[in-house]
Amino acid sequence: MNLPRRPAAVIFDLDGLLFDTESLYQEAIMTAAGELGHDITPAIFRTMIGRPWAQTRAFLLKHYGSSFPVDELLATWHRHFDVIVETRLAVKPGVLELLEALDTLGLPRGIATSSSHKTVQHHLGAHDLTGRFHQIVASGDYAAGKPAPDPYLLAAKRLQVDPSLCLALEDSYNGVRSASAAGMMTIMVPDLLEATEEIRALCTFVVRDLHMVRGFFS
Repeated sequence: MNLPRRPAAVIFDLDGLLFDTESLYQEAIMTAAGELGHDITPAIFRTMIGRPWAQTRAFLLKHYGSSFPVDELLATWHRHFDVIVETRLAVKPGVLELLEALDTLGLPRGIATSSSHKTVQHHLGAHDLTGRFHQIVASGDYAAGKPAPDPYLLAAKRLQVDPSLCLALEDSYNGVRSASAAGMMTIMVPDLLEATEEIRALCTFVVRDLHMVRGFFS
């Protein structure tokens, strides 16, 4: 398998792509909802993956009704996640090897995520990855979040690379839609979401893990 163009930069998603956090978020929100007397199923959580909080908040209020304690849920969700992530945060398979390959090739790389800068720095610091990415685009940096192309377009701009020469790595549907809309070569590495027919059509490739992504650079 070959990419249609040689990438001049690589842009990573964060949750579910660099770090094995989506399952932790799911566990935390289900626990938080139970504390508040509500039920959030794995199926409902999967519709939230890759969405910025504003979109998720609107979705929850529409799904459960205007009386749903959405802001209390967010606070409780974060409290549980913060406890879990301190002992169970793990990098996804192939992350370190791929970064080493990109170092060898001298390719710039960035992160485009719906998470906050605080979250990004926490996760990178926990695994000594601070400084391994040349640009970080996070919540608050762009006007419209994924699936809009804004996060990826901003990352390309900051890396000073044309979007068409960027390789975007994603695990979520909205992330794939965002990167594809930005005109990037897009590879999906599924985590909790399997690629649908629509998503496959937007992707250059769908692969099992980041070890397979590294193969494109060998």
